[in-house]
Amino acid sequence: MTGVPASAAGGSSGARRAAASASTAVPGKVAEATAARSADGGAPGAGPSASSGVRHGGTAGAAAAGEAFPGEDAALDAQDDGKAPRGAKIAAAAVNQASVWNIANLLTMLRLVLVPAFVVLMLADGGYDPAWRSLAWAAFAIAMITDLFDGHLARTYNLVTDFGKIADPIADKAIMGAALICLSALGDLPWWVTGIILGRELGITLLRFLVIRYGVIPASRGGKLKTLTQGVAVGMYVLALTGWLATLRWWVMAAAVVLTVVTGLDYVKQAIVLRRQGIAERKAALEEKEA
Repeated sequence: MTGVPASAAGGSSGARRAAASASTAVPGKVAEATAARSADGGAPGAGPSASSGVRHGGTAGAAAAGEAFPGEDAALDAQDDGKAPRGAKIAAAAVNQASVWNIANLLTMLRLVLVPAFVVLMLADGGYDPAWRSLAWAAFAIAMITDLFDGHLARTYNLVTDFGKIADPIADKAIMGAALICLSALGDLPWWVTGIILGRELGITLLRFLVIRYGVIPASRGGKLKTLTQGVAVGMYVLALTGWLATLRWWVMAAAVVLTVVTGLDYVKQAIVLRRQGIAERKAALEEKEA
């Protein structure tokens, strides 16, 4: 008579759980889980010893699965009771809680708040006090740095909202526009530089809306380099620099203006191509429908 260990009594339940774990987490072990599931009656046509051997294997497989996937038993038990697993509830709650008050939008709101704060600090005491200019630079730097993270966080963690889609580009243009206008008003930066940069930014934003029915103009590496160069150049102008640093900031701003013009023309070219392709595709689809 073959001895059956006490753990064999739970072989059936353990085997089912191991099979469920293997089918969801390790697709390559479906065959092993199926063999373990037959532990109650053994393989068809097999004798008691074969059934006992399979039962031993099913028990061992369940134990191994339990060690490899901790918490799976609780999830299966919850499913058997007609309840959703705790992890699924947490995930669903996280999706439902993705609202305006998420980290990405909070960073965008911070940038919007920093715009008037920057203007006040920039124009304090006539606009030429080095201490106030340093504080204004700090506000500008925080706004530019947070701009690097809010969009990434929104896309990575599925925090994209309608508010973010509207507020993010507004915050970007607002902080840059405020800095350029203040610098020109104080006589530190020629108005034509401010006109070129702001004209390009507003024009490209309008162009994106005009061709959005045909597709989206993707951000290019040149555009990202332009944004970085503009931020560095404007930041250097905000600071009360003298000597060779004052000369260096002039060259950095010159590079920013060149990149602004070049990338702007590239966006116009992409918009024209995108519009032509969209019109051609619509025309072809209409002709195919009529045919």
